[in-house]
Amino acid sequence: MPDIPVGAQIFDLAFLPEQPLVTTGLLTGYIKAFSYDEQGNYEEKFSIRPSKKSCRTLAVTEDGSKLWAAGKAKAIYTVDVGTGEVVDTRAAAHDVPINRMKRLLPRLFASGDDDGVIKLWDPRKQEAVRKYTHHFDFISDFMWLDDKKQLVATSGDGTLSVMDIRSKKLEPVAQSEDQEDELLSILPIKGGQKIVVGTQLGILSIFNRKNGWGDCVDRIPGHPQSIDALCAIPSRYSNAQSTILTGSSDGLLRAVQLFPTKLLGVVADHGEFPIERIAVDMGGEGRWVGSVGHEEVLKLTDLQEVFENDSDEDEEAESGSAGSDADPDMENDEGGSDEEGETKTGPSKSEVKDAVEDEHVDEEEGTKEKAADSSDEEDLDPEPRKRKRKRKKEQDALHAMKRRKGKNEVEAEPTFFADL
Repeated sequence: MPDIPVGAQIFDLAFLPEQPLVTTGLLTGYIKAFSYDEQGNYEEKFSIRPSKKSCRTLAVTEDGSKLWAAGKAKAIYTVDVGTGEVVDTRAAAHDVPINRMKRLLPRLFASGDDDGVIKLWDPRKQEAVRKYTHHFDFISDFMWLDDKKQLVATSGDGTLSVMDIRSKKLEPVAQSEDQEDELLSILPIKGGQKIVVGTQLGILSIFNRKNGWGDCVDRIPGHPQSIDALCAIPSRYSNAQSTILTGSSDGLLRAVQLFPTKLLGVVADHGEFPIERIAVDMGGEGRWVGSVGHEEVLKLTDLQEVFENDSDEDEEAESGSAGSDADPDMENDEGGSDEEGETKTGPSKSEVKDAVEDEHVDEEEGTKEKAADSSDEEDLDPEPRKRKRKRKKEQDALHAMKRRKGKNEVEAEPTFFADL
């Protein structure tokens, strides 16, 4: 499917659960929705701008009729997907910009902000039904454990926390130790028994629920830059319980198999633009995976072309590696994560996002000033040319880490992903 241009940087995307329709939240504050078909055709359904400030996060109701949107304006907007109109506004829902939202139950959703505050909301009420304040840095992602009715949150403060929504306590039932790294994304695997967390330094941290939430049991290096987004593949594909999609700041959307660890391939390439979010349509069981980054297009990639043709090869690779302790394509890196020296990192996720938003505000204000100064003159250039945004490149900190090894840690060749 061809790329879908949206006209501004995309912060988030959300598919409707049972319809071929995808919504996007933009830096400019617009929310745009597009329908698509299997032939690669697409059509814009609606475009609204609830706020002039950026739309950072989107969440869809269970039936797909409503959309929640939030961002730098600190408000939560409810959008009717059928009409494309804002039907409800929770002004000042948070004291600082909202970074992430997730639907938990038909009548409950969660939001997390830049200060680490998490709130639970009943769509029928204007005020939050619960508030958690145990994190002190931005909330990067949420995961819902339906079997225990627990909400798991990752944070830029280096910890993840587990909240039981059935409890009236305003404290988490568990919180991990400081992982000494920003936790940016989270995803369950192996039927929810193990949890994968993506980090700022490009490490995949593995938590085992049976061992508790105190610390990870494995750390899998290999990504050259931060892992900002994680997504599961549809369950109909082989090895779906242990194969994930990763979106990284190097602009590559990868398919990675865990246990044993193996790179299956690059699903999509965003060039030099970091990937912000990835999602699979039709409630995670569809054909298309959407990926968005700092470029101004939405990429929809056909998963059938990636996985269905390789199903037989995957089975052979799995049987061939059954007697081996490590992936044959991977070699031990003696210098790996034990190298002496000070850890160097690029700008944090929140710093990058704030810088991009501030630059957009400066551009709009500059445009207004120019328009005011030229109001008495002839209109020679009715639409000022927009400046190109530049993003600071993150340093590769993969070889500069000094970290305690996790139990059963897998060490990988640093060029594991670099060749693709």
